[in-house]
Amino acid sequence: QVQLVESGGGFVQPGGSLGLSCAASGNIFNVFIMGWYRQVSGTERELVATISSGGTTEYADSVKGRFTISRNYAKKTVSLQMNSLKPEDTAVYFCNFRQRRNVLDKYTDYWGRGTRVTVAP
Repeated sequence: QVQLVESGGGFVQPGGSLGLSCAASGNIFNVFIMGWYRQVSGTERELVATISSGGTTEYADSVKGRFTISRNYAKKTVSLQMNSLKPEDTAVYFCNFRQRRNVLDKYTDYWGRGTRVTVAP
C-alpha cells in the first residue's frame, strides 16, 4: 500500500498563483509516476500533469505554460506550481501515484483525498 498526503490549495484571484504538494509513503517501487488530476463536481476527473520517477513530464493542454510539475525522487514528493490561474482552473485537485512491479504488471493507482482550488475575483 501507498499513502498520499496532500497540502496546498485554497483561494486565489484570477492571475494569481498557488502551489500543491504531495508526499508518498509506504511500499514504493523504484519506478513510478506521480501527478495531479482535477475534478469539477458532475464531471470526470481529468489529468493536469504527471511526472515519472525518471523526470518525464506530461501536461494537459489547458495548463501548459502556466503550471509546472516537479518531484523529489528521494523524498517521493511531487509539487505543482500553478501560475496565471483562471476561474476554469477551479476544481478539487487529487494527487495520484501509480506504480508497477515490472513491465508485465498492470499499474496500481493510489489517490489522495483531494484539495480544493478556487479561482475567483
